Amino acid sequence: MTEKLFLDDSSLRAMTATVLSASPVAIVLDRTIFYARSGGQPGDRGTLSWDGGELTVTEAAKGEGETVLHVPAEGAPLPPVGATVTGTIDWAYRHQLMRMHSALHLLCAALPGVSVTGGQIGAEKSRLDFDMAEPPAREKLEASLNALIQGDHAISHEWVEESVLDTNPALVRTLSVKPPRGTGRLRLVRIGAGEAPVDLQPCGGTHVARTSEIGTARIVKIENKGRQNRRISVELAS
Repeated sequence: MTEKLFLDDSSLRAMTATVLSASPVAIVLDRTIFYARSGGQPGDRGTLSWDGGELTVTEAAKGEGETVLHVPAEGAPLPPVGATVTGTIDWAYRHQLMRMHSALHLLCAALPGVSVTGGQIGAEKSRLDFDMAEPPAREKLEASLNALIQGDHAISHEWVEESVLDTNPALVRTLSVKPPRGTGRLRLVRIGAGEAPVDLQPCGGTHVARTSEIGTARIVKIENKGRQNRRISVELAS
């Protein structure tokens, strides 16, 4: 099992860990700040260094059980099992993904009651697919999204019992992908405070601390992807 430090602190940029296994395919550590690719968010990249060596991590991905696979660059030297390594993520890349991920949560908030059918987070452009018969007005949606961003709402997370999904199934906005169950607990990402937050939904991804960090968003395109599917693509100002 890999302890996922990013679940409780998305702002960590470096960490030390112990090597559990190492091969040209993947390095497994006892703990990590590298987000493993899932939920439409790409895995982190960065470096692992140890006494006498260093390698580039091209991507972090989910492994068997609760492990995180740190994929090394081809031909990279491997750390010995049991060694202590220092891991550093590509922060500029991660922070851009955090901004994008938080922006997509706000895009959901700007379309209340509309279910999500799919999505993909990218550093340059991201998208969500919505279960909608008619496309929304692009200019109006863009204005609503930026108003939420400029509200400078705090973004936080909380752990709750997974049974909350039985009593409040509306927390899940996605139709095709459901939060994993079986651990007994569930991570909720909250945007805004009070009894009626701007957004509250299950999420295992990384986010910025406040919506103002997102910057200005632009609705690039709204496409028809089926009779009841509308794809909305978003870009952020650098």
